[in-house]
Parts: sequence; structure tokens; C-alpha cells
Amino acid sequence: MQNSNYIKRENDQIVSGRDLPEFRRGMGLGGWLLPEGYMWEFEGEVNSPLRMEKLVANILGVDSEEFWQKYLDRFITERDIETIARAGFDHVRLPLNSRTIMSQGHLSAEGARRIDTLIDWCKSSGLTVVLDLHGAPGGQTGANIDDSPNRAPELFTDASNFEAGVRLWGELAERYVDEPWVAAYDILNEPLPDTEDNRALIPELNRFHREAAHAIRGVDPWHLLSFEGWHWSTKFEGLELDIDENSVLHFHKYWSTPDTSSIQPYLSLRRNTGLPLWMGESGENTNEWYGKAFALFESHSIPWTFWTWKKLARTNSPATITKPQHWDLLEAAAQNPTLAIDREKASAALWQFVDNLPLERCTINPDVLESLPGIHS
Repeated sequence: MQNSNYIKRENDQIVSGRDLPEFRRGMGLGGWLLPEGYMWEFEGEVNSPLRMEKLVANILGVDSEEFWQKYLDRFITERDIETIARAGFDHVRLPLNSRTIMSQGHLSAEGARRIDTLIDWCKSSGLTVVLDLHGAPGGQTGANIDDSPNRAPELFTDASNFEAGVRLWGELAERYVDEPWVAAYDILNEPLPDTEDNRALIPELNRFHREAAHAIRGVDPWHLLSFEGWHWSTKFEGLELDIDENSVLHFHKYWSTPDTSSIQPYLSLRRNTGLPLWMGESGENTNEWYGKAFALFESHSIPWTFWTWKKLARTNSPATITKPQHWDLLEAAAQNPTLAIDREKASAALWQFVDNLPLERCTINPDVLESLPGIHS
């Protein structure tokens, strides 16, 4: 069953719905609802939202709640979305942290408000939105990128987390079933890094895919479903690929040669399954590499999404947040949380950081944008 108003699969391609932009070139909004340590120039132990929140709380105390409110209000605003659209992108991928958007095991009013607001901004600018479960309940990777509390993929080993993840998708689908500007539901970001223990969990990953799809289709017959490979979204061996007819196979590409042989396994998957491909995350490299890699995706008719829009200090994303004075104290504390630092200076650095978040106070890097095919500064 399909509806011409929605982005959907048509044979081995993704086609646009009526009055919607093509789904070809997108931007990831990493670092907003799920900040990662490296985006703050943090290395070492403090590299996931839970640990970053603890560090901020140790420095700011009761004022940490105000800090995070300002962070969420300023990191992505309507101006960011308008700028992304003007540059030539047609969609954004919104990484969701279940802990940020859920309360007592259900989609929270505040979480829904944040998503709704972003969708409204995107509709006004002509962008569609992919909802990406980047941090599932309990974590789907056990790495810092999913905010897993115990550094283990407990989505698959704890029944309550598994059920909460399935329930979340059902609630998101129920809320957005009538919203064609939501391009797709990206079921799980980069599940299960390749370890012996994690390979044993692939049947549970398949079960989660099936049950999440069932929960979605119970209320929403229309939206495209995105199924990512395991091991940082690079492997599809052992995955069930026929779970839903209106679906796309989603891979990521980082730090590998940008030539056809490097993506041949995915091209073969498309040929053998008849399902479309989406390269949903790539970046964190040089402009020269971007030019070759993203042109490669286009040459094979693969839609792509850049990672990521905005980071502190680094210039290999389109927007750079200015590093505050004394930020080195935060970097040192992230490396060694027991280190004694000047709390007054560290506090001032944190408040300056949130003041620097709005796009008008960031530096736009036109060379990054212009390295991407079809995109301009």
C-alpha cells in the first residue's frame, strides 16, 4: 500500500511524494538532541550525553538545567534550517536520543514539541525530515554515540528497553502518520559493532526491526522505513531484508577509499533485493574526500546525507562554533573527570559556549558546502 503524498520506495529508487522535494541531498543535525563528546572537542571518558551532563552538573550545579535548556534552544534554530535549505539540501536527518524525548517510558510532551517545531521549520523552508533513533533505550551499540548508560547494547539484552524502543516507534508513527514532510523512520542508528558477543545479538536486532515495523504499520501504512546495517551501518550479513515492502537499505561511509569497489557490496544488495539504497551518514574528512565520495554516491543514484552541520572549533563541517576562552579546562576535565580545575573559569566557558551556539555567531565554511555536489554557500 502506498500514498502519492509521501516519499516512498518505487522499485530500487526513493521517489518523492506530491508537493515534496526530491530525496537526494541531506544534512545531519548531529549534536543537538544527542551531543557527542568529539563535537565539543572532548576526548577520553566524557564523550556521551550522560557523562557530559554529569560534567556540566559538577561545574554549574543547579544552573545546569538552565544551561541545557539554552543549549537545546540555540543549537538548532529556524535560521539554521533556512540556511541549510538555501544551500541546496532537500532533507535533514534528526538524531533522536530516547532519553531526551521520552518520560516514564513514553514519548514526552517536551520531546514531541521539539520534533514538531523542527518539522514546522523544515516545512516552511521546503525540507523533509528523517526521524533517526540515534540513541535507543539502553543503547543499541554500547558505544558513546548511543548514550548507553552501561556501555553495552542493552536494547537487545533487557526486555524493558526492547519494549520501550518498540513502543516509542509506535508512538512516533501514531503522531506523524498524517505528516508527509516526515520523509522516513530510521529505525536504529549503527546497531551492534562487530564483536563476537554482538554477532550473537543479530537475531535480536532482526526481532527489533520486525517488531518496530509491526508497531509502526499498526498505525501508519505510509512512511518509508530505513533499515541500517550493523557494525556502524556497514554490514548487512545476517539481517532480514524483506521486513517491509516500503523500505530502504541504509549504509554509512567513513574513512575509506571513495571508489565504486568500496560500495560494491551495497550496489549488489540493491541489485539482488530490488530495494533502494541511502547513504545516510558520511563526513568528518577533508573537502577533497567529500568531493570524490559524494560525487560517487550521485553517480550511482544513491541519495546521501552529510554528517554533520555544526561542531565546536572544527572546520570540516559547514558551521563552526567559536571555542570559548578557558575551554581547555573543560577538555582537561573530560579527559580526567577527577582533575581539579578552576570552576569559575570553567563555568564562564560553558555560558560563553551556549552564547556562541546561534548560527549568527558561528563561522560558515563555504569550502565545505561547495565540495558537495549540487550544494552552494
